[in-house]
Amino acid sequence: MSGAESCPLCVLVIDDQKTMRSIVRGLLKSIGVTAIAEAESGEQGLEYLTDPGTRFPDVIICDLHMENMDGLQFCNAVRRNEDLRNCGVPILMLTGDRDRLLHEVSMQVGALTVLTKPITAEELGEQITAAVGYAFT
Repeated sequence: MSGAESCPLCVLVIDDQKTMRSIVRGLLKSIGVTAIAEAESGEQGLEYLTDPGTRFPDVIICDLHMENMDGLQFCNAVRRNEDLRNCGVPILMLTGDRDRLLHEVSMQVGALTVLTKPITAEELGEQITAAVGYAFT
């Protein structure tokens, strides 16, 4: 997978750790994703999604463990919001937590899949391809 060509997808990265957002942004850029929005909390992610002035993401990558509104609460809020639920944007949960039960609960509340850290750019690209059908070159 090379990042030689720019990808038309927009990805929203939600993580309360600036360093992790930077790492994910770097992985995305290395596979050609240049339209990357960031939010430092689930609440900020919801604000982004409901702001008509922003580009709606094709994929959301969300941390599972965050202060105030964690990834489970974020997924639940998105899936319970009629406008957001109907848009069907895939949410990829990203976590260092390897608890299978927690992964299952994440998918029950609306995450398409749960990715465990560390993750490579190639793995992330494969998961985005599986989520939206875009083939990275």
